[in-house]
Amino acid sequence: MLAQQKNMLLKNLGCSQVLLAFVAIVLPSLESHTMGCPARCECNAQQRSVVCHRRRMQNVPEGIPTETKILDLSKNLLGSIRQARFASFSELEFLELNENLISNIEPGAFSKLPFLQSLSLRSNRLKLIQLGVFSSLSNLTSLDISENKIVILLDYMFEDLKRLERLEVGDNDLVYISRHAFSGLHSLRELTLEHCNLTAVPTEAFHSLHNLVTLRLRHLNIASVPPLAFRHLPKLRELELSHWTSLEGLLPRSFQSLNLTSLSLTHTNLTAVPHDALRPLINLRVLNLSSNPITIIESRTFSLLSHLQEIHLSGALLCNIEAHAFHGLKKLKVINFARNQLQTLEQNAFEVPGSIQVLRLDGNPLACDCRLLWILQHHQKMSFEEKPPICSTPAHTRGMSFRDLSDKLLHNHFMCQKPHITVKKQRHQVAIEGQLVFLQCHADGDPAPSISWISPWKQRITYKSTGRMTLLQDGTLQIRYAQIVDSGSYVCIASNAGGNDTHRSILTVKRFPSQSLTFNNGTLMYMANDYNGTDPKSIDGLMSGEYDIMTVLVAIAIGCFTFLGVVLVCLLILFLWSRSRGKKKPNIHVEFVPQNLETTTTGDTQRPVTRQISMRMI
Repeated sequence: MLAQQKNMLLKNLGCSQVLLAFVAIVLPSLESHTMGCPARCECNAQQRSVVCHRRRMQNVPEGIPTETKILDLSKNLLGSIRQARFASFSELEFLELNENLISNIEPGAFSKLPFLQSLSLRSNRLKLIQLGVFSSLSNLTSLDISENKIVILLDYMFEDLKRLERLEVGDNDLVYISRHAFSGLHSLRELTLEHCNLTAVPTEAFHSLHNLVTLRLRHLNIASVPPLAFRHLPKLRELELSHWTSLEGLLPRSFQSLNLTSLSLTHTNLTAVPHDALRPLINLRVLNLSSNPITIIESRTFSLLSHLQEIHLSGALLCNIEAHAFHGLKKLKVINFARNQLQTLEQNAFEVPGSIQVLRLDGNPLACDCRLLWILQHHQKMSFEEKPPICSTPAHTRGMSFRDLSDKLLHNHFMCQKPHITVKKQRHQVAIEGQLVFLQCHADGDPAPSISWISPWKQRITYKSTGRMTLLQDGTLQIRYAQIVDSGSYVCIASNAGGNDTHRSILTVKRFPSQSLTFNNGTLMYMANDYNGTDPKSIDGLMSGEYDIMTVLVAIAIGCFTFLGVVLVCLLILFLWSRSRGKKKPNIHVEFVPQNLETTTTGDTQRPVTRQISMRMI
């Protein structure tokens, strides 16, 4: 083969050109032969790499060139690493020992590797890493010890890794991280802890990581984040708390002292946006709350996060976004609400709707009416990321993609019907102090209008209002224990995207009347003396006005029988107690001298006469 190539070159090239071509063909093979390569391994002389994965090797193979920079021994059967095992490869920069059976690494195993930059021990059987294993690795920048069986991180185990920037410790059996475990990692910028048995945030262990920028804490059984949990991380910018299934809420000071630009709280049991915990994060740019059972975004929830640019809340239970929910977010560009229960997203939720560049609403049961018309009018400036929203209702738009609707059809399909309150006449209702009062208001419209009430003192009453006045789901205003001050004019407001309608009701609350009982033809009558001549039975049926005489007599008889029964029981108890003392009763004899002394004379001596009283105990 070489002879043929040489003859062809001689015919077409000069002597000097033949020499150059010959060198270019033969030299790489000579260099590979000079470098050498272990059996069953693949070597690249130009990159100085040796790849020996999936060769079922139980030991580091012989014949590895000393000038090797990249050594890959992954997916073999290596069981342990002896001291200074790689010392002869002083130029080594990348060492891969993933997916072996390594259960023991002797201290100093990686000594004399001054240029080593990356070391990967992922997916082995390590239970403990002894002190000194990573000694002399002064230039190491990346270390992966994930997917092992490590139970504890000892104090100062990474102390010699002064330039380490990335550390992976996930998928271990970690139950405890010592206070000084990360001591010496002054250059660490990225740390991942996942699939561990930690039950609390290792706050004290973070005290040495002053330059940490990214922290990922995934798949942990931690139920709470205490105040100032990350106080030792002044340069932290990206924080991810993912798959904390026991986390149901966050305390107001959980992220205090942090200056984050990206926060991810996904796959937890948060049922509401933790706005109190988010307040200190005034420089936050990206917020991800996906895969949480959050159902509502309330008005002005993010008002203090003025630099927020992206909000991700996909795969949740979101069904309501209130008006002004995103007010204060003038830089908002990306919104991802895919796979929720939203029927609409109104324009009044945003302060600057035109700033939105990416909008994801796919996977929602959208009601395509005038509330979504603003999206279609701006869809040329807005990206759906190849997943445009699809209409679910009304029937004539079901299954339509937003991209399939032309401008001419918008106003024909996306329409709203203004609310109409069914009862229009003014209603005057009279109640007695302490009575339960209902003021009704029902309205029709498309979409279904929301109901609110305005009280006589100009207070708006909504479904969230608390106190004696409550708005029921059907729009009825319920007033418990009516008082005189509740009298006045109440205005019902029915509103939707098509407009609003109002209805006025007047309530008069009168004082509870003084009462007297009289008999009329054998019937006990309840009379109101100070109700200005008004028949008590006309006030919403509060007073019946009559009581049956038999009912009164029966009530009195029951009371008398009850009293007599109690007396008899008491007498019976006293009798039984007295009989329990036995037949023999102690007698008491008392002798006394009366005040008017009587004397007897016995000879020359006078004595006072004494009297005696005998008593018998019963």
